[in-house]
Amino acid sequence: MRPWWKISCESCSSKFLRCKSLSSQSKNVLVVADLPPARLERLLAKYDLTLHLQPGDKSITGSFWGDEEAGIVGRNVYVRSDTPIHSLLHETCHTICMTQERRGQLDRDAGGDDLEEAAVCYLQIVLADEIDAVGRDRLMSDMDAWGYSFRLGSTQLWFEGDAEDARKWLIDKRLLSKSGTPLFRLRV
Repeated sequence: MRPWWKISCESCSSKFLRCKSLSSQSKNVLVVADLPPARLERLLAKYDLTLHLQPGDKSITGSFWGDEEAGIVGRNVYVRSDTPIHSLLHETCHTICMTQERRGQLDRDAGGDDLEEAAVCYLQIVLADEIDAVGRDRLMSDMDAWGYSFRLGSTQLWFEGDAEDARKWLIDKRLLSKSGTPLFRLRV
């Protein structure tokens, strides 16, 4: 069975999720500096999560991939002004989707299985609609530009035609309503 998703660098064919040639500047994606911080803080506050904006010359606390990628520790999400919005949402959704026990021990590595990863990707797209000036269409475009690669060829095709298992997982864990709207609660 082929994986439902992979993220690779188109520039160097790296099999790693992240390489140095992927950057928010070179990929023209929305970054934290493009939005008022309060807009992002409000969304995270709905989940009792805290957003921390760090100086641009410092490594991001809790970042698994380094560079400008968001970091997570406990209920805290760390970013810099050059952090892509899709990265902020992805790490936020990892924090939302993991169990309370894992969240209590969270420091950088979200862990989880493939289905939870799919649910994280699905939820980050749904939550993009909760941020004025972002929305799911722009977020999916940014995910494609960054190098997310899905079985059907694009983030949108995956979201609309191949993500029912992720949606069901989110509903079963009481993170989305049956109509697909966020319930603004953390997985227990």
